[in-house]
Amino acid sequence: MQLKRVVVTGLGALTPLGNNLNTYWDNLIKGVSGAGPITKFDPELFKTKFACEVKGYDPNDFFDRKEARKMDLFTQYAMITADEAIVDSGLDLDSINKLKAGVIWGSGIGGLRTFQEEVASFAQGDGTPRFNPFFIPKMIADISAGMISIKYGFHGPNFVTVSACASATNAMIDAMTYIKLGKANVMITGGSEASVTEAGMGGFNAMKALSERNDSPETASRPFDKDRDGFVLGEGAGALILEEYEHAKARGAKIYAELVGGGMSADAYHITAPHPEGLGAENVMINALEDAYMKPEEIDYINVHGTSTPLGDVSEAVAIEKVFGEHAYKLNISSTKSMTGHLLGAAGAIEAIASVMAIKDQIVPPTINHFTDDDRFDPKLNFTFNKAQKRTVNAAVSNTFGFGGHNTSVVFRKID
Repeated sequence: MQLKRVVVTGLGALTPLGNNLNTYWDNLIKGVSGAGPITKFDPELFKTKFACEVKGYDPNDFFDRKEARKMDLFTQYAMITADEAIVDSGLDLDSINKLKAGVIWGSGIGGLRTFQEEVASFAQGDGTPRFNPFFIPKMIADISAGMISIKYGFHGPNFVTVSACASATNAMIDAMTYIKLGKANVMITGGSEASVTEAGMGGFNAMKALSERNDSPETASRPFDKDRDGFVLGEGAGALILEEYEHAKARGAKIYAELVGGGMSADAYHITAPHPEGLGAENVMINALEDAYMKPEEIDYINVHGTSTPLGDVSEAVAIEKVFGEHAYKLNISSTKSMTGHLLGAAGAIEAIASVMAIKDQIVPPTINHFTDDDRFDPKLNFTFNKAQKRTVNAAVSNTFGFGGHNTSVVFRKID
């Protein structure tokens, strides 16, 4: 069968760098750090006392108070970014076939704050099971896709992917596939996460996954730097409207880029550590390029997973050199997590948006906070350190890898 083409026609973002797409992108290009002291709870007794929080957010600006109380923060973030993306796309919701419009979302954890609060309340009580009737609907990760579909009346494919930090990219790949196969014309996809909580910070601290650079939060996320000591936890959401090309063209839609391929693989190695030789990362980029019918030499930019962990950054760089060979030295590589922190299940969404915007504006956002070279990285690799770089970006790859060895990669290309 003839596969359909898939294009991006709308974007929405709610991030530690800005509460809408334009502010987010502007601050990425400026190299702004979204890290700062935690305000959502008192972190005094925690090893890490900072995070990349969404700033200036008031749910009452977007939702009726009664409605907001029925949704965990991760669902609120999802709803807001989906709405921005719908508006940005210019879709006429009254004229599209809603049987062929769907929502596939991603979240690695879901309603962690809700779960924490309800269990704590029960534990502090007298043992009587008094739970909020919205406890389960607020907590479950799939509710985000459900709520979005209810709002817009989309009756097509509807679910949430859960693959840790690869969740949003898995969601994008699934959404792309449904359109390619002709099972949908329009898909809302992306991811959201709201894990800056006592449980979230405490859990990642116990794993020794987080930076503990409490004296300088804004420089704590430093991918590919010799002194990196872990990632910075972030929160927020990103949404993309994917649309069948002819459907978008027929309505005169603005097209940001074409989503030409996606890859998936497993490390099959360790529950948290990456494969030391970058095997999973290598395979997933090969798979994505094959799915896109593209050669490594056609890629200009890679938005890497690049979490700022001692092991992860090395294995990804090794994989890039294996896949791209000599062309690796002609690429721009950057980790926008140096600015946003790590949004876990939402990371793939906001990083895909950064990749799409790099194609649109022909500029690569930087990897900030580079102070000291690490001799484990080939000095000929261009990590776009500290300052955005203007260049021709016709095609970009976005990588996301998750605990459990889940690897996903998507390829965007400038529309013909």
